[in-house]
Order: sequence, then structure tokens, then C-alpha cells
Amino acid sequence: MGTTAARYLQQLDTGRRPDLPAATSGTVRLDARVDGCTDHWYLTIADQHVRVTRSADDADLVVRADTAVLDGLARGETHVATALLRNDLTVRGNVQLLMLLRRIFPGPAGARHPRELGRAALAGRDGRS
Repeated sequence: MGTTAARYLQQLDTGRRPDLPAATSGTVRLDARVDGCTDHWYLTIADQHVRVTRSADDADLVVRADTAVLDGLARGETHVATALLRNDLTVRGNVQLLMLLRRIFPGPAGARHPRELGRAALAGRDGRS
């Protein structure tokens, strides 16, 4: 079955996350809908740290989606922008914070950063010369 968003958020490491921009801070509330009920997850992002609590308090950005969509994010099967364009999730507030979710949730299994691919391509080209 794999990881669920709830399990992923409960186990999210509160240590420093160098992949988050140092100057970015804000709050994000994830509203996960399932069977007519809504679970709320509240993420406080500051100084490259993410703190997760359970709260329905207002946030800078509110993201609403079915639990299955958020589970797909937690497993790296769903991309935030794709889900938004498909209307699988809706947002209200500071949309710039939405792209931080790409860095908080894992990417697809086996994915590599574009810079790594570029470096590998350059190394291959240099080796053939």
C-alpha cells in the first residue's frame, strides 16, 4: 500500500532542511478529505525547518484535497503542480508557498536532480574527447 500522507507528516524530520530557501517562511494547512470528514495538518515553515501539528487554524496557504491525492504526494507519485492543474487540489492564500510542498514531500522514486544529469552528461562528453 505504501506511505500515507498522515504517516509521512507524523514522521517528518524537524531538523534543518537545506533544500528549503533560507529566507522563506509561512504556514500551510493541508485539509485532507475522506468520507465526508476533513483532517487538518498545519505546517510552520521557518529558517529551513518544518514543524507539523494538527490544527484547523488559519494559515498563509490552505490546500484542500482528497486523502488519496495527498497520499500520492507522500509517495512521490503525484506532483503538486500537476494536481493543481488537474483540479485534484485547491488552494487559497499565498500560492508561492505551494511550490515548497515539492521540497517537503518526496519526489518520484529514482528521480535525480537536473544538475546531476547535466554533470553526468558533461562528464560523459569529456570522457569521449
